[in-house]
Amino acid sequence: MAGSRGMIDPAIFEQLQANIDDDSQFRDEVRNILQKRERQGRMTSSVLSRAHSVPAAELKEALKPARSSIDEQIQTISELGAMVSKYPYYKYNHLWTRHTQETIRSLIFGVWLGVYEPEQGTLLTIKEVGSSMNVPVDVKDRDVFHITTEEYLLALTDLIEELARLAVNSVILGDFQRPLQISKFVKELHAGFQILNMKNDVLRRKSDGIKYSVKKIEDVVYDLSLRNLIPRNAS
Repeated sequence: MAGSRGMIDPAIFEQLQANIDDDSQFRDEVRNILQKRERQGRMTSSVLSRAHSVPAAELKEALKPARSSIDEQIQTISELGAMVSKYPYYKYNHLWTRHTQETIRSLIFGVWLGVYEPEQGTLLTIKEVGSSMNVPVDVKDRDVFHITTEEYLLALTDLIEELARLAVNSVILGDFQRPLQISKFVKELHAGFQILNMKNDVLRRKSDGIKYSVKKIEDVVYDLSLRNLIPRNAS
C-alpha cells in the first residue's frame, strides 16, 4: 500500500520485477526442453520419410529407428508436462502446443506405418494417444498439462497431408495397393471431420483443406484404374 503521504513503497516494484524474472526463467526452461523436442522431431521425421522412398518389402527394416526416436519425443513431452503442470496451463500452452501436436503426429504416423504393431493402417484414438504418451487428455476440471482435442485433430490433418503425398510416392515405387489402402482410410477420416462443428479458426481451415488431399488421392487411384494396374471396382 502506498504511504499516507503519497509515497510509493519500492517493494511493490521489487515484487513485480521478481514476478517478471520468474516468468522469464520459466519460459527459458520451457524453450530449452522444446529445443530438445524439436531436434528429436527432426530426427523422427527423417526416419519416417523413408516411407516415401523405400520399397514396401524393405520398409519395416528401414523404419526400425523410428520407434526409439518417437519414444524420445514422448519422454521429452512427459518431462515438459511434469514441469509446466505447476503453472497455469492456458497462460502458457501457446509455447508448446505445436510441439505436442507434432509429437502426436509422429506417433500416429508411426503407428499407421506399422512401427509399433505388425498391422499397418491403424489409427490411434485420442485416448490411446494419451495413454501412449502418458499424458491426460482434454482435462476440464484441473489446470494441468494435457492433450487437447484440437491438438489431436490438427495432428490428424497433418497425417492426411502426409498420406496424400505417400499415395503418390507409392506409385513411383511400384506399390499400387497402398494408394487404395490410403484412399479408404483418408475417406473415412474425412467423413468423420465432416460431422464436426469446428469452433477453432485454425482447425476449421485445416479441416477444410482435407478435401484437397482426398482429391489428390482419388486422382492417383483413378489413374491406376485407367491403366488397369488395379481392379476397376477397387477404386
